[in-house]
Amino acid sequence: QVQLVESGGGLVQAGGSLTLTCAASPSRFEINTVDWYRQAPGKKRELVAVLDFGGSTNYADSVKGRFAISRDNAAKNTVYLRMNSLKSEDTAVYYCNADVLLDTNGMTWSGWGQGTQVTVSS
Repeated sequence: QVQLVESGGGLVQAGGSLTLTCAASPSRFEINTVDWYRQAPGKKRELVAVLDFGGSTNYADSVKGRFAISRDNAAKNTVYLRMNSLKSEDTAVYYCNADVLLDTNGMTWSGWGQGTQVTVSS
């Protein structure tokens, strides 16, 4: 059974940094593409960052220049979202949504992580 496991959330002061991790389990599977979303209380889930198979990235205007999405070159089942200069408005539950490569024939699985809470205090 394939899962996406997120970690790295927490409480941080405004201006601080956090790095979120999204890992496919079992670890033998490779993440192809991944989107990071967030959902604040009472708000719709919004797309924050995208990493495609070729390594191209895209960001919401609200996080551009502050957030960075990347792969772990050694552990291909793992991706990161580095968040710098955090603001109170970044407070939300963050989710990864990924396509995971299951075999050499190109079969993939798509799914969501369980979410990780990020709280930025002002």
